[in-house]
This record gives sequence, structure tokens and C-alpha cells, in this order.
Amino acid sequence: QVQLVESGGGLVQAGGSLRLSCAASGSIFKVNAMDWYRQAPGKTRGLVATITSGGSTNYADFVKGRFTISRDNAKNTVYLQMNSLKPEDTAVYYCNANIQSRTTGIPLNYWGQGTQVTVSS
Repeated sequence: QVQLVESGGGLVQAGGSLRLSCAASGSIFKVNAMDWYRQAPGKTRGLVATITSGGSTNYADFVKGRFTISRDNAKNTVYLQMNSLKPEDTAVYYCNANIQSRTTGIPLNYWGQGTQVTVSS
């Protein structure tokens, strides 16, 4: 089965940095787009950044200039480098990937378990 495992969350002071990682594993044939979402307390889950299999990126306005999404296709891993963190960035961060598995042969979206990011002032 295909799984996404996240790591890198934690507590950091305002202005600090964190790097989140999300690694896909299992019977993978092809990994297409990979994304990061976040959900703050009392808020809906929203898209933070996306990256295509070819490396094209897109960002939500509230993280432009501060966050960078990247991927390592050899490791089936997507990263989110977060700099100049603000208390408003506090949320549970989830990765998502569109993956074609060797078992099913069709592309499906998979979610990571979520990792807590807390930014203190």
C-alpha cells in the first residue's frame, strides 16, 4: 500500500525556520503533483504550496517569499522550507501526493498523517 510519512514539525520562535519532509513509500509507479496544506485551529484546511513532477511551483499569497517547496524524485519526498515564521503560521501541516501505484495502476490522492507546527511570539 502507498503511504506518506511526515516529519519536521515542532515549536519554534517567531522569525525562526523549520523544514518539513514528506516521504512516499509502497508500491509506487509514478508520483505526480505533491502539495502541502495546513489547518489552523477553527479554520478549514487550505492549500499552502504545490509542486508538479516537473518542478513547477505555486504558493498561497500568505507564504510567498517565506516558504519554498521542493522535491527529490529519487526519494519520492517533498519538502517545505519555512523561513521567517509568524505566529499566524501555527497549524497542522499535511502533505498530499497524487500517486499512481503499481497495484491499482490509476492515480489517486494520498494524505500524510499531519505534523504540528507551533510558532510562538
